[in-house]
Amino acid sequence: MTRHELISLIRRKRSFLCIGLDTDLKKIPQHLLNSEDPIFEFNKAIIDATIDLTIAYKPNFAFYESLGEQGWKSLTRTIQYLNHAYRGEVFTIADAKRGDIGNTSTQYARAMFDPDTSGMNFDAVTVAPYMGEDSVKPFLEFEGKWAILLALTSNKGSDDFQMLHSTENSRCFYEEVLHTSQSWGDSSNMMYVVGATKAENLKDIRKIVPDHFLLIPGVGAQGGSLEEVALHGLNKDCGLIVNSSRSIIYASAGMDFAENARQEAKKLQLQMAGILTPQT
Repeated sequence: MTRHELISLIRRKRSFLCIGLDTDLKKIPQHLLNSEDPIFEFNKAIIDATIDLTIAYKPNFAFYESLGEQGWKSLTRTIQYLNHAYRGEVFTIADAKRGDIGNTSTQYARAMFDPDTSGMNFDAVTVAPYMGEDSVKPFLEFEGKWAILLALTSNKGSDDFQMLHSTENSRCFYEEVLHTSQSWGDSSNMMYVVGATKAENLKDIRKIVPDHFLLIPGVGAQGGSLEEVALHGLNKDCGLIVNSSRSIIYASAGMDFAENARQEAKKLQLQMAGILTPQT
C-alpha cells in the first residue's frame, strides 16, 4: 500500500486505528477451541466485526511462532484472508521486529513481502534498526512496502538504551536512530515506532521527522492517552497509526466476543473521527 493509498484510507474511514492481533490460545473464548484452527477463527471474527472501523491489523509474530507449525498456519491464513477478502481496505503490519546482517535481512524481507516465497505478503514489517543501514535496506527495496523502525518504545526497559545521551552531540540514542535512518529511506516507505506512554516526547520527535508516519502502541491496556498522542503527534496527513490490542480483542471471552470487540473499536474510532474533523 502506498502512502497516498494509506492517507486516503484514513480519510475515508475517519480512523487511524490499528488492531493488534496478539492472539493467545489461553485467552480466546473456549467454544472456539473445538474448531480446527481456533486462532484463525478468532482472528477472522475480530476482523469481520471491525473492518470498517480500523485502517490496520498487526499480528504479533510471537503469539504464532510459539505454537510452531500450527501457529504459522494460522498466521498465514490470517494474512491471506485479509489480502483476499479485504484487499485495499486495510494496511497489514507484520509485528516481527526483524533485523540482522544484510543477507539475513534479505530473507526476512522476502518472507514478509514476497507472496511467492511465504504466501504472506504484508504491507509493512517492524524492524530493529540497531545493526545499522545494511540490516534495514533490504526491507526498503520492495515497492509499496514499508519498514517500521523501532525508535522510542513503550516498555519500561526502553530507558536502558534508548534514552542514553551521546557524548558527541547530547542527542538521545533514539534521536540518533531518527536522524541517521532518514538517509536510508523516506516518508513513502519508512515509519517509526513511538510508544503512547512516551507521548511527551512526540513534540520533539515531530521536529526531526515531521512527515513520517508513526506507529503508536500502548493506547488501551498499557494506559497511553489517545488525546495526548494526537496533540503532539498529528501532522497534516494524520501521520499516526495508533494500535490497541488487548482492550479490543479480549473485551469479552463469551460467544459475543466479536460484538464486544466491535464496541471497543467503535469507541476509539469515534474519538479519532473527532480528532480528524478539524483537518477536513
